[in-house]
Amino acid sequence: MSEDPWLNANEQRAWRSFLGMQRQLSTHLYRHLQREFGLSGSDYEILVNLSESPTGRMRAFELGEATDWEKSRMSHHLTRMAQRGLVRREPCAEDTRYADIVLTDEGRNAIAEAAPHHAANVRAWFIEAVGPERLAVIEEASDAVLTALTHHDNQADHG
Repeated sequence: MSEDPWLNANEQRAWRSFLGMQRQLSTHLYRHLQREFGLSGSDYEILVNLSESPTGRMRAFELGEATDWEKSRMSHHLTRMAQRGLVRREPCAEDTRYADIVLTDEGRNAIAEAAPHHAANVRAWFIEAVGPERLAVIEEASDAVLTALTHHDNQADHG
């Protein structure tokens, strides 16, 4: 790590450009989900995880790990989604002390309707804007950042 904590002009421009792109892209994607399908970005994230599970069910802590959400945020959000009929809680077959979060038919229909439109928007606003050559560079750079974060977390865990 550099001794100088400050970013130079090039680094500052790149960082701010990345932050602006991430914020505006997320805002556009989530605004579309809300307006067209009545789903928040958080709803969509939960529905994707449940729909990709072979059984359409996961324990709340597994959803928390998949989304990197705090337990209280997950609990509150799942309650709101259950009230809207997108998910339901059922006793876990292996351990009745815990509940499984189950994708309902309404939740499955919601993700089936929204996902193709969401993917088309990701393609239009990100994939095609970036282009195939830069897409590979972004993937490589993203993987490098994720590796650095994992390394940092492992160091913090081990002292």
